[in-house]
Formats: sequence, structure tokens, C-alpha cells
Amino acid sequence: MSVYAVTDPATGEVVEEYPTATDAEVQAAIAAAAAASRDWARTTTVAERAALVRRVAELHNERADELAALIVREMGKPLEDAAGEVAFGASIYAYYADNAEKLLADEPIDLLDGAGDAVIRRSPYGVLIGIMPWNFPYYQVARFAGPNLCIGNTILLKHAPQCPASAAAIQEIFTDAGFPTGAYVNIYATNEQVARIIGDPRVAGVSLTGSERAGAAVAEIAGRNLKKVVLELGGSDPFLLLSTDDLDAVVEQAVAARMDNTGQSCNAAKRFIIADDLYEQFLDKFTGAVIAHGEGIAPLSSVAAAERLQEQVDRAVTQGASLATSGERRGAFFPTGVLSDIAPDNDVYREELFGPVAMVFRANSEAQALAIANDTPYGLGSYVFTTDPEQATRVADQIDAGMVFVNGVLLDGAELPFGGIKRSGFGRELGSYGMDEFVNKKLIRRAR
Repeated sequence: MSVYAVTDPATGEVVEEYPTATDAEVQAAIAAAAAASRDWARTTTVAERAALVRRVAELHNERADELAALIVREMGKPLEDAAGEVAFGASIYAYYADNAEKLLADEPIDLLDGAGDAVIRRSPYGVLIGIMPWNFPYYQVARFAGPNLCIGNTILLKHAPQCPASAAAIQEIFTDAGFPTGAYVNIYATNEQVARIIGDPRVAGVSLTGSERAGAAVAEIAGRNLKKVVLELGGSDPFLLLSTDDLDAVVEQAVAARMDNTGQSCNAAKRFIIADDLYEQFLDKFTGAVIAHGEGIAPLSSVAAAERLQEQVDRAVTQGASLATSGERRGAFFPTGVLSDIAPDNDVYREELFGPVAMVFRANSEAQALAIANDTPYGLGSYVFTTDPEQATRVADQIDAGMVFVNGVLLDGAELPFGGIKRSGFGRELGSYGMDEFVNKKLIRRAR
């Protein structure tokens, strides 16, 4: 059986297989990307490259229905969510096409001695390999490929083994948009082949979105080979409710923050930390809404993913947690649920639950809420709900995370940097900070 296959999670049926790349094909892909890095990247302007990226955005919109249907089949994403992801990916490409020249403009430096002038000039870093996950097959590629192709970096793209059809569709879009051979190359590579790609002297850097285990392995290989690396890994994002004048509205946002993509999102709210005076009401309303959400829920990405989550939930209950659930697991279809009464010595207290199960905690004070929020190995995103603006600022400053969203959820944007700290990884994607990860910030100093 091929490493790359489309397996419908709703039925478990292997729908289509794709041939794994041979070593010769991998070498040809690296050679093509290296040639494009030498030729295309150095002979085109930012504006010319941005025009091609703009066409990629247009093609995503033109082929939206086809693209959305592919990922419904590949990883079980609800059709509405799939369509939204395609649109968001298109908006990312469009944003960098429209703003690349500004983001990559020369940056003058005021010289202390005033003799001559100096600028930082941003130029391409080289060939990059992107290792992408299955949970957002288009969005993840867009936030990596869009900015880097505007810069002039060339891309080898290794997608998740369960997303070969969407990977092929993305390759077709880049080809049809007019990118030359080697500028963007999809490769159905094995993990062993990826390790060799990272070590290849023609490859300048690597970006991975995925698990802690994969991130540690990639970082180790990159470190041995002195390669720049960006990692976006897991998260167990806290959702702090400290005060509200509309509990029903907060509950609605809390459910949206947990159930987006059937709970399979790195920066979804996963741990709900509720002020003592609101705890009982919130738990009752939130549990009811989560249970109701279970009717007609989409499957998780695979039976294996559902089995992993089931093991975590069962272990949490065995260790003393209380579970309210919408039913029993059926293959990859996992029931929505809420875990409460979770003690710090319960394994799940510091684990990530990748699916439609939430954890709820009681906090007796702002300080305790922060202590619970930060008592995690992760540090990706976080959410703070309060009616007190000063408290919002104070708490946001003290949360150990790469991102804090105040009084709102699902607020990601093409212009906003995305990334975390601790075991959630390092580096940023998107925004000016993401744009700067894989550029040569070259100093040019001229004497008077």
C-alpha cells in the first residue's frame, strides 16, 4: 500500500492511492527547486512574483467547490468549514500579492556617525521545504507558500499522507497560475526522504506544522545541518471567562472556539477556565450546547484519531474526571463532550485533546485563573473574556502564549502573525513577522 492514500473517514474506505516518490524523483525535485531559486527568483521582481501569487488566489476562488469537496473526502471536514478554508486560503494569497512590495521594502538605518547611508534589503533565502498537516490542507499551505513565493524563495511541499488529492490540486493551481518549473514542487515523500531533503546543502530552511514528535525530529535534523527552522506544533489553549454581562453570548463563542473543524485545530480553545461566580451557570449552559452540537457532527480525520482521543477521555475518567457526553463513538465519529473535575494529577490536565471534547476548570481568582492557564507545556493561543478593559490588558500580558484574543474567537487574519512558545514551537507565520522568517536581511552600508 502507498504511503499516500485518500481514506474516507466516514466509511473507512480507501478511495484512491498515490505513488510515493522515488529517490530519483526527490532528487529531481530538489534540483528543479534549486535551479528556480538561482534563475527565476533572481530575474523577477517582487511585483512580478506577486502577480503570480494573485492568480493563485483567483484560481482558489474559481475552483472553490472542487477544492472543498476534496478535503471533505480526505479528512472529513464539514463542507461549510471546507468552503470557508478555501476562501481563507485565497484571501491569504491575495493579501501577500497586494502587500509584498511594502513588506519587503528596503529599511533605512539611521547611522550614528552620519557618514554615508545604510539599508536592510530583504532578499530570498533559497529553497525551502514545507511539511504540512492534514487538518487544514489549503490554509496551512497558503500561509507558508504565499509569503515565501512573493519573497522569491522556492518551495518543496510535503503534504500529509492522507491529503494527496488536495496536494495535487494545489500543485495544479500553481502550475496553471504560471509559476515556472521548480518554483513550487509537490512531493509525495517518505519521512526518511524528508530527512535527506533537509540535510541537502541546496535546501536552506524548513517549516513544519504538526505534532510535537514530528517537530522534535525535524528540529534535530535541521540543527545537525545548520538549517533555519520554523515549527508550529500543538496547543491546549486556555479560554478565561472572568466576567460577562451576556453569558449566553460567551457560551456561544466558547462552543465555536472548541468545535471549529470538529475540534481538530491547534489553536482551538481546549481548556475553559471560569470565574467561580460564573462557573456553575457556564458549565450547565456550555455542556448543554456542546452536547447539542453532537447531533450530526462530522467524523474525525480517521478512526486512529478517534481511538487516540477515546483513550485519553477514558483515562481521564478513570483518574477522576467527570464526563458529560453526547453518546458513543462510532468509528471515526466521536461524540461531543465536556470533562470537569479535572485534578492537576490527572494526565489529561496537561494534554491536548484533538477533537470535540472540552475541559472546564473553576478559578477562585484572577491569579488562580492565570496559574491554571499557564500550567501547561503548550503556549500557542489563548482567549480572555472580561468586561473590564484594564483586566483584559493585565491578564493578556501575563498569559504565556504566542497569541491572545480578547472578547472574541476565530479572529485569525492574513495580516496577523501566527505562532507560539514553549512546546507549541517557535517562529511565526503570516504578517510582517512571518514574512521575515525566511528572508536574507542583508545589510548594505555605503560610505560617504
